[in-house]
Order: sequence, then structure tokens, then C-alpha cells
Amino acid sequence: MDLFEQHRQILLDKEAPLAARMRPRNLDEYVGQDAIVGPGRLLRRAIQADQLSSLLFYGPPGTGKTTLAQVIANTTKAHFIAINAVLAGVKDIRSAISTAQDLRGQHGQRTILFVDEVHRFNKSQQDALLPWVENGTVILIGATTENPYFEVNKALVSRSRVFQLKSLEPDDLRQIVHQTLTDKERGYGDLTIQIDEDALDHLVNVANGDARALLNALELAVETTPDVSISLAVAEESIQRRAVLYDKEGDAHFDTISAFIKSMRGSDPDATLYWLARMVYAGEDPRYIFRRMVIFAGEDIGLADPNAMVVANSCAQAFDRVGMPEGRYPLAQAALYLATCPKSNSVMGFFAALATVEKEREADVPNPLRDANRDKQEFGHGQGYLYPHAYRDHWVEQQYLPTGLQGKVFFQPSNQGYEDTIRLEVARKREAQLAAVMEADLPEVLTFGPTDQGQEQWLQRTLGNSGEQLRAVCDRIYATLKPQRHHVLLDLNAGLLTWEALRQVPEGGVYACTSTPETYAALSEQAEALTALARPTFLSTPLHTLAKTLTTQASDILFDGIVGRNALKSLPNQQQVLNQLVDYLAPNGCMVLAETIPFRTLRLYTLLTNQSISPKLFQRLQQAEDDLYTSDSQQYWDIDAVTTWFENTPLMPTVELIKLQTELPITSQIKARWFNPESHYMTHLAKALSEQNLEIVRQAFTRQLQSQASISWQINIALIKATKKSQ
Repeated sequence: MDLFEQHRQILLDKEAPLAARMRPRNLDEYVGQDAIVGPGRLLRRAIQADQLSSLLFYGPPGTGKTTLAQVIANTTKAHFIAINAVLAGVKDIRSAISTAQDLRGQHGQRTILFVDEVHRFNKSQQDALLPWVENGTVILIGATTENPYFEVNKALVSRSRVFQLKSLEPDDLRQIVHQTLTDKERGYGDLTIQIDEDALDHLVNVANGDARALLNALELAVETTPDVSISLAVAEESIQRRAVLYDKEGDAHFDTISAFIKSMRGSDPDATLYWLARMVYAGEDPRYIFRRMVIFAGEDIGLADPNAMVVANSCAQAFDRVGMPEGRYPLAQAALYLATCPKSNSVMGFFAALATVEKEREADVPNPLRDANRDKQEFGHGQGYLYPHAYRDHWVEQQYLPTGLQGKVFFQPSNQGYEDTIRLEVARKREAQLAAVMEADLPEVLTFGPTDQGQEQWLQRTLGNSGEQLRAVCDRIYATLKPQRHHVLLDLNAGLLTWEALRQVPEGGVYACTSTPETYAALSEQAEALTALARPTFLSTPLHTLAKTLTTQASDILFDGIVGRNALKSLPNQQQVLNQLVDYLAPNGCMVLAETIPFRTLRLYTLLTNQSISPKLFQRLQQAEDDLYTSDSQQYWDIDAVTTWFENTPLMPTVELIKLQTELPITSQIKARWFNPESHYMTHLAKALSEQNLEIVRQAFTRQLQSQASISWQINIALIKATKKSQ
């Protein structure tokens, strides 16, 4: 770069729009998108470790896609090349690839190719990128406002990790304004700017999550206000119309019309008017909206209100006659009528009939239904047809379906609106038709549809071992937690829950507590098969000191979810640990724990029959074993104890009882653990039974279990879901 080029670049930077000058330079300056680049998230770790793979950033304008790419450029040691798909072509791609190859070959330096508006590349241009992304010549970072799964080459998408950026929150936008007003180098820190609170609220509200729109409005307000005092009137002049994301060929278009249709289907007139207003405000073609409402009248209302189609069509014709803006009246009228109509999708029976036509051999038209005008004499076509108008009520029992489909049902009237008035009549006539067919002694088999194979093929599997039990508990935990892909999770006792967490939050992060050095070493070795970024972070600490370990090793992390299996039940003070952990739970985070209830375990005396021992001895055995579970409520707690764990904590628990049935194999090890004289069970019984009676009981158990390979064993689990109490 020569002296003149350097001077020109300095002038460009100085005279650049405020939004360009205030673009964040590192992750600490980056505002918003915590779900993607917040502490502990995969992308943040990848940027900090300089271990990026190909990425696609997808989201509305002004949410930080290009900015995030620039942050990566400032952070990574790789060479960074940026091109815009609107201006660039295959020639620019080849030039970038050539540079990447030279740097890789001469200096061993990687190259990141950032393509802004990547969806603007046509198929051949995207194909030109593919081989170089695939062989690692370049690491692709693409930014797009369009859904990459529709607008970007599927091969490129499959080789990239997609991150969706959301519109910025109001607090994020306020933080950006604060940064701008205090930054002396790039913003307005050298000026004394007074901005009224209602003016700031207006700018933030109308910017609608778009940081660029907000900064452009702020710049206009500052540059055109002599005393740099921004009132509500000045703010309204600076940004007069809300920035609406609405591309008629993009996701916003399809998502908004989808919300409109679903609101009408859900009979919500308020939501219907809101989404209609969103589309009209954004400039959607009202004729397109009318076309969708006419379709809706047939698909979702049908015969529940036959007048719905008439109203939709009449309003569409009225709109064509009056135009805009008065045409908004028939537009709203049609939407409200359809939203408040009774609903039925019985017209979908047509598609069931269509599917039958597609998959089954085309059947002949029954002879009575054939055209008798041409072939009545030669082939007897039409013979046997019963003319309905010749009968009472203008109807007669006869079949109109082809042979083999007689009795097939496609139309199922609902109990809504007009359809409810015809439902019983349709059913009555069908019954009469079937009776007439059966009495006619037809040679064809009367069928009512395919056999439900699902009922015949699926049998509920009994959980046969502890591994399957644990898998079932694991599934229930994550079904209750409902983690999102970008969440950061903490497992209180590392194991199966940890590995499942990695599958549940691939763009987030997983931390796991290992209570012993042996567990830490074993799991760390198991995780070696994963890449460094994909591995969980193991914390070698007992649970009661986990909070102290988090303070030193993960002080900036707030967990979206905390999970555990049998983590709390053996702790001497559950409240203390919960009070420590709650400081690391995100405001909207959730804790889900599964704790086996020791009090509800199977009583062994239930395995004995009445004839095994005398009734008196059996009663004493029963009393002694029951005392085992009542003498120590701390160790043998019941489900009611869970609520006491959460007393005096900021957490609100809900508890669900889960019962799992398993077949427990009766092995020699099991018998020894239960009935060995030194076992905990027999030692406890010895306190209540004489040595002679104890031996009688032991022999009775031995005889009873001698012929049994397994016993049915029920495990009771408390599934605990806890969230922070509202302040």
C-alpha cells in the first residue's frame, strides 16, 4: 500500500457511516447473540482457540453476521479474504483460491474466505467453491439473510456448521447506543449528547432489532441537531418507519403467511389481524393474501361452513373493484370471517382417494355406472343401475366404488358447523350401502382398508437390565429439560447423561462433575476420541465442592440446564449444594434430576409364600425389614423428602414419580449380597430375630429363589424439575 492509498483509507475510515465505524473489533465488544457466542458456547471456544471449520451465518439484516466475521478476522491467525457475492464472480473466487494455495504451500498459513450475501452466488459460482472447501484449501464463512437450506448449495451446507442469528433484543440495542455515546475514538464520546429516555425508547422500538438501522438513525439525529439534545420529536424525524424484515421471496414472507394461516386455523381473530397487518404494512400483495384465504376456506373450513368460500371469493372481488387503501376493509373482513368459522379439514379425504388411485391397480368402472348411451345393447353397460330419483327421498342403497374398494371411507364429516348436520345422515347411508352389498352375495371380498400393521408388530419391551433402565431415565431427563442446540449444560455426575448432552447441544457446551480421580481419568480417556472442541469439560471434584471448582474453572458460565442422576440423595446437606448451584443457573435455566427413592424399594419378604415360614415368624420378619427403612429417614427417604431439599433455596421444584419395571436375574452374587450372614440386610434382621429364626428365614429365601432365574423388580424414581422462583 503506497502513501496515497494509505491516506485514502484513513479518510474512508474517518468518513465512514457511524454503523461502519462502530463495528465491534473483538468478542468483548460484540453485543448480543449470546446463544451463539456467549461464554461456554461452541463458536466462542472455536474462535478463541483458532480452530474454526466452515461456517454459515444466517439471520436478518443488522444482527451482526458480517461483524462476527470481522471479529474472527481480527482474532484468527489465518489469512482473511472477504468478498461480496453481489459484486464478485468466479474470477474473484479463483483469485482467492490461488492466494490460499500459495500461503498454504509457502508459509503453512490457513485462509478464511468470507463471502457476504453468499446466497447471491448462482449455482455455478457456489459449485466453484465446493472442491476447495472440501479439501481444506479455504475455510468458508458465509453470511446470508436467506434460509441456507433453500438458497445455498446443499453440498456446501452439509460441509458447514449453520448458526442462526436472531434480531437483537432492546437491551442489546440500548447497550450499543451507550457504547456509541461513550466511544471517543469512533463514536460520539467527545460530544456532550443528551438523549431523552422516551426518544431512546422510540429509536430502539422502531429499529426492530436492527443495529444498523438504530445507528443510522442516531447518526442522523446527532448530525442534524445543533445543541445535540435528542428529544422524542427529533428521534421520530430520524427514524420515521419501523424497519420491517420482509423479502417477498424469502423466509420472512413464508414465515409470516404461515403464522397468518395457522392463526386462522386456530380460530384466533386477534392473531389473525396482527399477522395480516404485518403483511400489509410490509407491502405484501393483497391478491396473494386473498389467494391463500380462498385456499384456506377449502382446506380448513370446507363444509363446516360452505359460505366461507363464498365470503372469501366475494371479498377478493370487492378488493379488485375498490383497490387500496379502502380494499383493506374486505381484506380484514374475509380474514375475520375465516378465523371465526367452525373448522373442518374433511376435504382432505380427496387426497386419501388420490393416494389410493396412485398406489392401487386401476379398477374397472362397475358395470351399472358405465355409460349406457353407447354400449348398452352390445355390452350391457349401465345394466343394473338404480336411478335415485325414482325412489323415496331420491336415494337408494347401491355402491358407487369399484369392486374391491367397496366400503372404503375417504370423507369423514366433522362435528363442526354444517358438517355436523350431515354427519349422521352420511353414516346412515353408508351403513345401508354396506348392508345392501353384503346381501347381494357379491363374489368380491368386501374390504374396509389395510390392516393396521403397527398394532400387530409393536410390543412394549420390558427393560431387562440396568443399562436399558438408565437409558430410559436419560431419555426422560432430556425430554423434560428440552435443551436447545446452543445451550450450555452441567451434568452433576458424569456418565451416560454427559454423552447424551453432547448430542443434544452440538453448538453449545457440556460440563460434567467427576467425583473421583478414577472416574475423571476413565472419562477423559474415553473423550480422547472426540475433537478438542467437541469434548466435554470434566471437573474433578466431589459435588459438595463443585461450586468452588466452577468459580475457578468456569466463572463466566451460566448453565441453561443442570442434570443429574442420583446426585443429591446421598448428600448430607442438599440445601447447601442447591444454594451454591443456583448461582450458576441462567435466569431462564432449568434443573432436572432423577433420584431413585430408597424407601420404595422392593421388600424382600414379599418374595416368600405363606407356606415358607410360620405366620408369626413372617410377621416378625416383616416388622424387622420395615424397621430398616423407617429407622434412618436420611438414608431411606421417600418422595416427600424432595420438597425439604429445596426449602430455603431460590428454586421451585415439581416432582413426578416414575416407575420402571425390570427383570432382576437371581445370581449367586445377588443371593450372597442379600443373605450372607455379614450382609447389611441379615445384620439388621439379627437385631430382631434369634439366631435360630434367622437361619430359618435364610433357608426359606434360599428354597424360594432356588428355582427362579429372575424376579420382577420395580424401581421408583423421583423426576425433579426445578426453576428459579420469580422475583
